[in-house]
Amino acid sequence: MANKVKEPLIHITRRDAIPWYKSWGYRAGAVLLSMAVCALITVLTTGENPLSVFGTIFDASFSTQRRTWVVFQNLAMLLCVSLAVVPAFRMRFWNLGGEGQILAGALATTACMICLRDALPNGVMIPVSLLCSIAAGALWGFLPAFFKAKWGTNETLFTLMMNYIAIQLVSFFIIVWEMPKGAGQIGIINQSTEIGWLPAVAGQKYLLNIIIVSVLTVLMFIYMNYSKQGYEIAVVGESVRTARYVGIKVERVIIRTMVLSGALCGLAGFLLVSGTDHTLTTSLAGGRGFTAVMVAWLAKFNPIWMILTSFLLVFLDKGASDISTNFGLNRSFSDILTGVILFFIIGSEFFINYRISFRHSAKKEEEKHV
Repeated sequence: MANKVKEPLIHITRRDAIPWYKSWGYRAGAVLLSMAVCALITVLTTGENPLSVFGTIFDASFSTQRRTWVVFQNLAMLLCVSLAVVPAFRMRFWNLGGEGQILAGALATTACMICLRDALPNGVMIPVSLLCSIAAGALWGFLPAFFKAKWGTNETLFTLMMNYIAIQLVSFFIIVWEMPKGAGQIGIINQSTEIGWLPAVAGQKYLLNIIIVSVLTVLMFIYMNYSKQGYEIAVVGESVRTARYVGIKVERVIIRTMVLSGALCGLAGFLLVSGTDHTLTTSLAGGRGFTAVMVAWLAKFNPIWMILTSFLLVFLDKGASDISTNFGLNRSFSDILTGVILFFIIGSEFFINYRISFRHSAKKEEEKHV
C-alpha cells in the first residue's frame, strides 16, 4: 500500500485583493502591538514609565506651535521626494539616486542665488532658480535612464553612484563659495537681502512649501491613475514584453519617467534651499532619498496613502530625538523603539498579502469548495 503523504501543519496561500479598510486595519493593529512590545522593552531595559516615553514622542512633534510647523515641513519634504520616486518604482526602475537628484537641484538653486543676486530682482530670481533646479534634477534622472534604455545598465548601481558625484560637486562648490573664506561652509545665502528666498505665507515660512507639496500630491495621484502616461508606466512595470506587444515604446517611457522623477527631486532641492534652509550642505537631503523608498513601498505606491506613511516616519524620528534628550538615554535606544514599530508595520504586509491556515482549518476550507 502506498505511503500516505502527510499533510503539512501550516498552509500559506496568497490572498485575493482585500478592501482598503481591512488592510489598514491590519496596519493599525500592527502599530498597537508594536507599542505594547516597545512598552515592555522600555520597562525591562530602563525602568522608565512607558507612558512617559510615548508622551515624549507626542510632545516632540506637537508640544509647541513651532514644533508642529517643523513636523509638517519635514513631512512635506519627505512626501515630495517620495512622490518623485513613485513613478520610477511603479515602472520597476529602482531609483536610489534621490539624494543626488535633490542635491543637484539644491546646487542649481544655490548657484542662481549667489551668481545672479545682483542681476535679477526677487520676482525673477525665484522662477529662474525653480527652472534651473528642476532641470538639474531632471538631468540627474536622465543619465541613468538613458544608459538603462540604450545598453541595459544596472539602474540601482548607476543611481547610487550618481549620489556620490552630486555630493562631491556640492563639496567643491561649498569651498568655492564659502563665507567667510576658510569656514568650510556657505552660511545663510543672501541673509540681508533675502534675494531668492520664497516668501512667507500668512506669516509662516513653511506654509508655501506645504501648499506646493499638497498640490503636487493631488496631481501625482491623477497622473499615476488617470493619465495615459501613468497607464504606460504601470504596463511597463508589469511586463516589458507586454508593453512592447501593445505598442508602448519602453525606452521612451523609461527616460520620460526618470526625467520626471529627477525633476521632482530637483524641486525638493529648490524648496529646501529657497524655502527653508537658505544654505547648501552635503547633508541637505537628510537621507530622504532612501527613506522615500520605505514611504513609497509601505503606501503601495499610492500618493494619497503616502501622506500617512510619511507622517509616521517623521513623527517617529522627531520623537526618537527627544527620548534620547529627556531621559538621558543614548540614540540607540530610541532607534530600537523606532525599529520595532517599523518591523511590525512591515511585517503586517505579509498578513495582508497571505493567509495562514492550519491543517484542520485547511481541510474544512477544502470541503466547503467541494
